[in-house]
Amino acid sequence: MMNLYISNSLCLLHDNGLHHPEMAERVSRIKDQLISAQMFDWFTHHESRAATNDEIALVHHPKLVEELEAQVPETGVVEIAEDVHLCPDSILAAKYSVGAVLDGVDAVHSDGFKRVFCNVRPPGHHAEYAEAQGFCFFNNVAIGAAYAIEKYDYERVAIIDFDVHHGNGTESYARKQPKVWFASSFEFPLYPFTEPESDIENMVKIPLEKYSNGEVFRQAWSDKGLPALERFKPELILISAGFDAHALDPLGNLQLHENDFAWITAEIGKIANQYAGGKIVSVLEGGYDLGAVSVSAREHIRTLFELD
Repeated sequence: MMNLYISNSLCLLHDNGLHHPEMAERVSRIKDQLISAQMFDWFTHHESRAATNDEIALVHHPKLVEELEAQVPETGVVEIAEDVHLCPDSILAAKYSVGAVLDGVDAVHSDGFKRVFCNVRPPGHHAEYAEAQGFCFFNNVAIGAAYAIEKYDYERVAIIDFDVHHGNGTESYARKQPKVWFASSFEFPLYPFTEPESDIENMVKIPLEKYSNGEVFRQAWSDKGLPALERFKPELILISAGFDAHALDPLGNLQLHENDFAWITAEIGKIANQYAGGKIVSVLEGGYDLGAVSVSAREHIRTLFELD
């Protein structure tokens, strides 16, 4: 099998508190959806390792892990910043979430796999160099890109982000690392309210107006994002796979459906096949309606793994 699914039950231990949208059930519902669709046995499964503090420090301030661990409560849930909550096992869960992406990079580079999906949480793309933000502690995809560059000497790593929220933490990393090319479509204005236009060559921003539908999304990527990705000629592609741009999601206002996520996945896959030997590592980000995130992830994985 050329496709790999990576997860870890320890990622379920992170708790944001009662009625919080970023819940452990997101991961388990995606797995259940794959099983019910009779897809789960069509790819290899792997339990992720935990990332080390040194690996996290490829992107983040060396003291960030220590500072977060110092705030971990003995019991219960505490809010340490807006939209950032800690429970006793939060940092452990976050390290396994990062570790899944590092395992994914190893898998496509060294272990003969072509495509990887990391069904993990907490998400990562809002995490800044020295600060946890927006449900995120460590920037999973940015650390994956840094790891690929540091360990395997990649010169051109692309990160594609179609979450409804712009990946501000990933943008911050791309600004410091010219070997990374970053493209993000997102609803604007919406959290984190970053500038809607790019001012650097290795980043493409695709702001979408409130209530934009799949036709607008596809046209925007066809006009702006995908041609730029092709010009970059990536050696490896990482995807921040957020499904909160779905019409049913409670945290955004875009009107996408699961077939739109399948479409963008297929288009990314064509470019990966042309320039990167097919190598893609996709990582779960947002998606907070349990039904919508599970079917959207199912169609993303079906297309990513070329199961049809």
